Amino acid sequence: MIIKITLTIIFLIVMIGVGIYTRKQASSVDGFVLGGRSVGPWLTAFAFGTSYFSAVVFVGYAGQFGWKYGLSSAWIGIGNAVIGSLLAWILLGRRTKLMTQHIESRTMPDFFGTRFADQGLRVVASVIAFVFLIPYTAGVYKGISTLFEMGFGIPYEYCVVIMAILTAVYVILGGYKATAMNDFIQGVIMLFGIVAVIVAVLNVQGGLFSAVEKLAALPSDADPTVNGGFATWFGPDPWGLLGVVVLTSLGTMGLPQMVGKFYSITDESAIKRGTVISTVFAFIVAGGCYFLGGFGRLFGMPPVLPNGKLAFDSIVPSMLVTLPDVLIALVVLLVLSASMSTLASLVLTSSSTMTLDLIYRDKKSLPGEVEDGSIDDIVAEKIERRKVIVMRVLIMFFIAISLLIALNPPTFIAQLMGISWGALAGAFLAPFMLGLYWRGVTTASVWACFIWGVGITVVNMLIGNPINPINCGAIAMVGGFPVVWIVSLLTKKLPQQTVDSIFDCYHK
Repeated sequence: MIIKITLTIIFLIVMIGVGIYTRKQASSVDGFVLGGRSVGPWLTAFAFGTSYFSAVVFVGYAGQFGWKYGLSSAWIGIGNAVIGSLLAWILLGRRTKLMTQHIESRTMPDFFGTRFADQGLRVVASVIAFVFLIPYTAGVYKGISTLFEMGFGIPYEYCVVIMAILTAVYVILGGYKATAMNDFIQGVIMLFGIVAVIVAVLNVQGGLFSAVEKLAALPSDADPTVNGGFATWFGPDPWGLLGVVVLTSLGTMGLPQMVGKFYSITDESAIKRGTVISTVFAFIVAGGCYFLGGFGRLFGMPPVLPNGKLAFDSIVPSMLVTLPDVLIALVVLLVLSASMSTLASLVLTSSSTMTLDLIYRDKKSLPGEVEDGSIDDIVAEKIERRKVIVMRVLIMFFIAISLLIALNPPTFIAQLMGISWGALAGAFLAPFMLGLYWRGVTTASVWACFIWGVGITVVNMLIGNPINPINCGAIAMVGGFPVVWIVSLLTKKLPQQTVDSIFDCYHK
């Protein structure tokens, strides 16, 4: 216990120290939200990866899907690396950096409002982002607190509150630069931690080959007379597995807190290096998490909840309780690192979106247009400082709401994630990606996709989730592309001059 407490205290002191160190760079809006658009490839790549993978993956998804699909759940991690990281950087990195800088966009809702010349889109997108980032944040709190309860014996409620306060402190102090620097430190811990934990857990089962043999000897849930399903390439339910791969991999391209990382990177050469770094990071961390979760059945049945369902979020903690104290301390730091980085990204995204796109919604001119007038530099500086203050206040407000949900959470972390990712990426993914490439995307098609993504997620939830929230989220994301394409063909196009001025950024 002394080892665990000491390492955790050192970790937290470093996190707060980084926030204090970077506080001077967080005095302006660009500095607070985007790190001055000058964050290098290593920091950006690690910020992308650590925001992607949190306690939600390590505790919730790895446990639940490892139990359902066995070793084939490793495909989820591979999909996260190839689609969620490599493809995301290739498709979005350069174009997002250039276009958002050209149109002076600081947030994803700001992008929609300016790119499609409709400030109504900006307002609605900011509300969607704020509302549906809350369940995601609550899921992260739930995941990290489950591990802390296992490692330290501290009641769940205290863990949730402590994590919320600590995350708020360093984000409020240093803004995006503090989160990026901390993400790098946290990412290094995650890389070493996941490798050490996999080796230790497999040793408990007699090594890799012995563990796979034991897994192959287990009967299938669907047919107890058939063994080996959990040790096959595609597992007992390939289609269900595909839905999880789509949701957790494709979704990153439509999440404001993930896409925002491309706004702040320094230049195009940094994007190329960041692509490689981020992909390798995802292969090790995501692949390792799901590979580890695939052996969950070898550690006995998880507890049964009052509603009769298995407590999937207890699977990974039950795998780790037999490890030496030093390794448990490493696991706690691993999950703490993953979760605090994700929490920081979520609260910064939500507060900046509400401040810049709802409360202080400046009138913007498109590239090539002449502004009506300018304001005094001193007044502008005061407004900038006021915006940063409002963002800091909203960070506390957002964390408070998330805490209320985390203290009374739904049954599973995966359920929270399915709702959040489904609505956000279902609404934003298609119009954002197509808006970077296709001049023919219309304003009406973006409205249609917002209605589609949020509508299918909310309706499914209100009628009792007849479609599994994971599969519903995957349907929302993929379905957004034909919605935008069809509606764009049938509705009024944006003025050619406006579109040309926006896409001119790719030719400079």
